[in-house]
Amino acid sequence: MSQNKDMIKPEEAGTLAGLFRERIRRTPDAIAFRQYDEGREAWGDTTWLQAGKELARWQAALAKENLPPGSRVALMVRNCQQWVMYDQAALSLGLVPVPLYVEDRAENVAYILKDSGAQVLLLMNDEQCRELLATKDSLPGLKRIISMGQVSPAIHDDRLMLLSSWLPAHAEEGEVYAAQMDELATLVYTSGTTGRPKGVMLSHKNILSNAWAGLHSVEIFAGDVFLSFLPLSHTLERTIGYYLPVMAGSTIAYARSVLQMAEDLLTIKPHVLVSVPRIFERVHSRISAQLENKSPLARGLFEKAIDVGWQRFEYTQGRSRWQPKQLLWPVLELLVAKKIQARLGGRIRVAISGGAALSPDIAHMFIGLGLNLYQGYGLTETSPVLTVNRYDDNLPASIGTALPGIELSIGKNDELLAKGDNIMLGYWNLPEASAEIMQDGWLCTGDKARIDELGHVFITGRIKEIIVLANGEKVPPADMEMAICLDPLFEQVMVVGEGKPYLSALVVLNPELWEKLTIEQGAVGTQEVLLQNDAMKALVKDRICKSLSQFPGYAQIRQVTLDLQPWTIENEMLTPKMSMKRKEITEHYTSDIGAMYEGH
Repeated sequence: MSQNKDMIKPEEAGTLAGLFRERIRRTPDAIAFRQYDEGREAWGDTTWLQAGKELARWQAALAKENLPPGSRVALMVRNCQQWVMYDQAALSLGLVPVPLYVEDRAENVAYILKDSGAQVLLLMNDEQCRELLATKDSLPGLKRIISMGQVSPAIHDDRLMLLSSWLPAHAEEGEVYAAQMDELATLVYTSGTTGRPKGVMLSHKNILSNAWAGLHSVEIFAGDVFLSFLPLSHTLERTIGYYLPVMAGSTIAYARSVLQMAEDLLTIKPHVLVSVPRIFERVHSRISAQLENKSPLARGLFEKAIDVGWQRFEYTQGRSRWQPKQLLWPVLELLVAKKIQARLGGRIRVAISGGAALSPDIAHMFIGLGLNLYQGYGLTETSPVLTVNRYDDNLPASIGTALPGIELSIGKNDELLAKGDNIMLGYWNLPEASAEIMQDGWLCTGDKARIDELGHVFITGRIKEIIVLANGEKVPPADMEMAICLDPLFEQVMVVGEGKPYLSALVVLNPELWEKLTIEQGAVGTQEVLLQNDAMKALVKDRICKSLSQFPGYAQIRQVTLDLQPWTIENEMLTPKMSMKRKEITEHYTSDIGAMYEGH
């Protein structure tokens, strides 16, 4: 890895399409992408020059659709080099890409296509095509559907073409549409936990300024390798895992799937990992479960490594004095920390967690084991990053400090407000919603926060996600849910109790650990019977109470409903960003919730 920097300034790029062309011009022989070829069963590299030649084919194909600048074109494809080619081809022609989640429901996709007025759609395969065309809406606005994979002959639609037929064999490099930096670059639909998704309008300046500010907050070098696995339809991955590496001259490697992540980490050995807390939570749960089967000596060694590593971290941050136990670190690093780091490839220099709150306990473990883990914060509406922790100013309990060029303030009800070049143009065709979120030039984040004297931001709750008990006590459910999920027995948790005398929890259990627990307790019966077993429920409540020992007395769980069926996008319990749909989950468990409050 070369430790040099070759950053492209926003004014040098001009637009997102200009950014890509400037990178090709500067470093044509450097590796742009690394992707697994299923046909050859091997990983392959693409240089920036090769990427430019490939882009020419995509631009020529899209140009034949004869769409005027400003037209919307959608894509519903997993992370891959082709995603970037389609995106860049559209941007080069002045078209507006609309990314869609691969796992989203067909009805939701149809709504977004119709609302955005998308005229061309790139999708992956026969299944996606079949489901989309089976929706009630026949999508009259779509003029062309392109499938990357084979499609069943049973599907008859004149708009449908295979990618292999749509793309020309060769094409000359086309001109880049001369867009202004303030022009609309993309429409990104937020997957709200309530109501229909809204189209966030982001300009070239919005995204370029955010990527540039990111490069001045975290050390990224030309030659760094990013492992891309968060969906590119997620603005965090798109800005920080795609446009930022192009700006920096880094390489982007595309993970084959989340299920193959562990193997891909060992193969790719990334320097930079952009993730959401769920990935770190899974690794934490796996390690915790494995430790239960280890000897007391091994568990003690692990805890000692975290303790010494954390103290060493606090010392380097200037928050603690040097202690003699730091002399143990080289041995503990070799015996414990390096082995955990090796599971992540062994050379991660920067790990960024965003998209949701990261538990301080999980941050404590990874940082204690020597991982440079930085929590950040932002919204789709802010392109998306507002804050991030830094190498020499990393306060894991906070979401960091503002990126350069971003101004933060605390408004009414302790709401966090933001200003900067990264703030969206508004919501697509929703002037009232746009006016509501923008107050006197400030974007209202919807999150409660406080800012300390050094500029560290702490999220203290959501403006609307607060449970008010019958006695008037206010409880932030997300904090409790995060604490409960630190126990590997619990896969998913939703706290309920609005207007009730006490709190209860809907709990999705880890099937393997639940089975092990029932055997240990000698409980017998079918799963349906075991999930209703009073003794097992009492045991679960006891474990939850231990997780919530730091919360006030009124913030305790009195009743539980147990389930083994996970909440997913497919069963409409989660948004494509993996956020809980509280309304849908509540409706699904209406009778169970009623039973937990029977007589009260």
